[in-house]
Amino acid sequence: MADFSKQWCDINDPEMPWDFDVKEVFNKLELNTYENWICEGFGFGAIGNINGDCMLLMPIDDEPGMGQWLSYDEVIR
Repeated sequence: MADFSKQWCDINDPEMPWDFDVKEVFNKLELNTYENWICEGFGFGAIGNINGDCMLLMPIDDEPGMGQWLSYDEVIR
């Protein structure tokens, strides 16, 4: 089953029910921890609190199994 974040739905399909809210997950994370959350829309695989910043783990296309942390603002525009 595909999961979509509130942020993706708000931007792309406001009538679609969302599965989780990135900001709610981030606000529950302790400093320098992460949780695995997949948003099929944006394509990220985890939400992290990295040094107090909301970061999303994005796959690297040409390196299977690898990812890079990008800021919330870089991914969700």
